[in-house]
Amino acid sequence: MSDKIYIAKLGKTVGLKGQLKLHIDSDFPEQFSVNTTFKTNKNITLTIESFNKISNVVKFIGLDTIEDATKLINQQLFTSIEDTKQNCKLQKDQYFWFDLENSTIEEEGSTIGTLVEIQRYPQCDYFEIQTSKELVEERSLPSTFLLPYTPQYIIEVNTNDKIIKVQGAFEILEAS
Repeated sequence: MSDKIYIAKLGKTVGLKGQLKLHIDSDFPEQFSVNTTFKTNKNITLTIESFNKISNVVKFIGLDTIEDATKLINQQLFTSIEDTKQNCKLQKDQYFWFDLENSTIEEEGSTIGTLVEIQRYPQCDYFEIQTSKELVEERSLPSTFLLPYTPQYIIEVNTNDKIIKVQGAFEILEAS
């Protein structure tokens, strides 16, 4: 697993003093605070000088002209797992996606597969599950399927043991 977590994309310049529009792709906008440091996809280190939470306009230390800011348009911002855990506070029954990924998916004591990725769709998030080899080979079931990440299907999450207990997933797998 990579230690880099994508959280935002830098958009067009705003004004003449190095500000940029920030397109946040994180559930934790509070991590965009003064003196927080991020890396870009081009491995440039940027530290926030100011951030307007209403307009999502960011200014980084040392970028003081529109020409400086223009060089960063369309670059992606990344943070680390360690910084994410330090800067983002979870509510009850909330989990970081990186803590859920690679978990074993179990239904009624049987392993259905492994959570390989979480997909974000407008209505809800979905677990992309790689079906266990036994179910694929013995029952000719699909090698992957999507399970809605909702309380209707998710019974229990254990991030320490990397096990997620579900219900109704086998029916979705068979219908896939």
